[in-house]
Amino acid sequence: MILLLKLLLTPLLIVSLTLTGRRWGLMASGFLIGMPVVSAPVSFILACEFGPGFAQHAAVGSMAGQISNCIFCLTYSLLARKSSWLLSAIAAIVAFLIMTWLLDQLDWQLLPAFFALLIVIAVVTRLIPRQNSLIKSIPTPRWDLTARIVTSTCFVILLTTMADHLGAQLSGLISPFPVFSVVFASFTHSQSGPLAAANLLRGVVWGSGAYAAFFLIVATLISPLGIPLTYLLALLLSMIVGGLSFIVERKTQRAGGGT
Repeated sequence: MILLLKLLLTPLLIVSLTLTGRRWGLMASGFLIGMPVVSAPVSFILACEFGPGFAQHAAVGSMAGQISNCIFCLTYSLLARKSSWLLSAIAAIVAFLIMTWLLDQLDWQLLPAFFALLIVIAVVTRLIPRQNSLIKSIPTPRWDLTARIVTSTCFVILLTTMADHLGAQLSGLISPFPVFSVVFASFTHSQSGPLAAANLLRGVVWGSGAYAAFFLIVATLISPLGIPLTYLLALLLSMIVGGLSFIVERKTQRAGGGT
């Protein structure tokens, strides 16, 4: 049953969100990447396999780990202005790993992790360069959807298999690894330039608000409500927060003459 979840849950989620992102454009794609597209299936599988207590602790780690993802986005966006997509991607991944190591030195609790992530989101979105001209949607390669499904499913299987050895907190910290961010930022950078990539990554950071909402629900309610209802509520709340954040960002961009 657990193996079936690993093989089916992630691809279904990836297909749904990918088609949504293609419909609504570059910024929407960034928002969807910033949401717990991979981390949510990881968390659900960990809950089913190791129990609510493990998933609750891992959820706190996942929330803190999204800070590393925001640092990835900031590093890539700043370096992309003067560097190639390859150097920007390598440096950003290194920044993610260093930040993850630093975060793992602390014993994270729910509220500190939640508010730390919100502060980082607010700061990083102000530091990432904003594109002031219209960015046209870029064509996606034929292998795009297949690559997303294969990559994310392999990552979910690998992480959930190793979770018992890594422990709850480190499993959570690693789960936001920017599997999609690095691929799509690099592709956007090479096709449409560094500012377009920055717009995508800005969307990733904004989408982290929905990420925070998802894991706040998981960490808070999984013990009293159980696994199915908790993840249903977490998914619904993350979609609401993500949608509202997207609307606010779009209105801000239009008011400022952006995309």
